[in-house]
Amino acid sequence: APCCILAFIALLFTRFWLLSVLYAVWWVIDRDQPSKGGRRVQLIRNCAVWRYMRDYFPITLVKTAELDPRQNYLLGFHPHGVLAAGAFLNFCTEASGFSTLFPGISPHLMMLSLWFRAPFFRDYLMSGGFVASDKESASHVLQRPGGGNLLAIIVGGAREALDARPGSCTLLLRNRKGFVRLAMQHGTPLVPAFSFGENDLFDQVRNPEGSWLRWIQHRLQQVMGISLPLFHARGIFQYSFGLIPYRRPICTVVGKPIPVQKRQKPSEEEVNQVHEKYLNELSKLFEEHKAQYNVPADSHLEFI
Repeated sequence: APCCILAFIALLFTRFWLLSVLYAVWWVIDRDQPSKGGRRVQLIRNCAVWRYMRDYFPITLVKTAELDPRQNYLLGFHPHGVLAAGAFLNFCTEASGFSTLFPGISPHLMMLSLWFRAPFFRDYLMSGGFVASDKESASHVLQRPGGGNLLAIIVGGAREALDARPGSCTLLLRNRKGFVRLAMQHGTPLVPAFSFGENDLFDQVRNPEGSWLRWIQHRLQQVMGISLPLFHARGIFQYSFGLIPYRRPICTVVGKPIPVQKRQKPSEEEVNQVHEKYLNELSKLFEEHKAQYNVPADSHLEFI
């Protein structure tokens, strides 16, 4: 994103300044598109580079139940990890075969609205299926007539990235209920998804709650809207230190839909009931599949 901003400004001082001016006009006209379902481009989603990225880790997508293309769905993705690599590759590219596994379903992945303010970069994001993370954007996808849309939300968000380290099973989910309320308002089934290996790609500098580092990270997140985990992994030509992620497998398992009754103004009690059911289904999904992905038998999801 910073490179795109610099390129946009730099063009203004060259003989190609008209490109930036014309783009600025287009930007103003098109400014609401990230909140109106984005603008996917299949050519970008099918690009060969994503298949190389898939094979590097590797990353796989597993279906446990059918999704009816006549309905819209709200999928909760867990955990965030440092970079949410599984969420990006599985829902914003075709490298893991999303359209083959779930025919008739168009995936959309929510991303901080901040990133859609970067010129050129916003168009790249939308081409893969990213949409802005605001209520208007979510409602636009979930209430599309005819069904066939899946809105994926990384529920733990930027804060959860601060706890992303190998072996961690901690999810920032106990008090995150906005996505449940949203699903109830639209009568949209909830789909839990757990990405095994997502937290194993990087090591992170120790930052326990109460430490000065965690305090600084929380403050930066409040100001900027994004978290800044201090992570490290391997280098390009050596394996001891660097910022390249480790080559460790990621497997995103998509659970079965949880039916949700439509409630225009759900009560707190109704939201809590559906939220508790979601937590139970997510835990069940984790327990049923953890042995296949080398998760110790005594490891269980912890909701904070």
